[in-house]
Amino acid sequence: MTNPQWNAVDDYISRTVAPADDVLTAALAASTAAGLPEIAVAPNQGKLLHLLALTQGARNILEIGTLGGYSTIWLARALPADGRLITLEYDPAHADVARANIARAGLDKLVEVRTGAALDTLPQLETEGAGPFDLVFVDADKVNNPHYAEWALKLSRPGTVIIVDNVVRGGRVATPDPDDPAITGTRELFEFVAREPRLDATALQTVGAKGYDGLLLARVVS
Repeated sequence: MTNPQWNAVDDYISRTVAPADDVLTAALAASTAAGLPEIAVAPNQGKLLHLLALTQGARNILEIGTLGGYSTIWLARALPADGRLITLEYDPAHADVARANIARAGLDKLVEVRTGAALDTLPQLETEGAGPFDLVFVDADKVNNPHYAEWALKLSRPGTVIIVDNVVRGGRVATPDPDDPAITGTRELFEFVAREPRLDATALQTVGAKGYDGLLLARVVS
């Protein structure tokens, strides 16, 4: 199967069961206009996050890595009227774009965008007693994936679902590469999850408009 075929299948899936709307389209357009990297989740992946949050009955969501807020909108749309989503973004310019996109979506009363390095803001959440979160979505720098997973677990409860994106890295995750910090960080993530008795997990390979990658899905069991 070729990349054009992957794209065609993704387009078909998105048109039929995960169609875009004006808000989502505007969020992507605003992100592109602001010069943000085009690395947001695909529409069908965003719909998957939305359905997982709905299935989980999530009322309190944590997102690590906001970018332009596209995945944030998908997740926040699954929240009840009194729900809450906190999303952490390192880049202030990205955070500003995300806030505007989230406000345009009418979700700014449910969503708080916090700016700064996540490894600085995550301890603040713990201090504030912001958790436990029902669902955590990690889509940030891959070097710190094992640290983000540790913090996701700290801020969770039994039953919390943790999702980490971009864990296959075009298939390169299967082979150690000391010269690629993203591969090293992702492999350390898998090793952390594998030895952590409080987590039950799997990972899936994906192909599509975003190329060859995958996600890790874990459930906190105790």
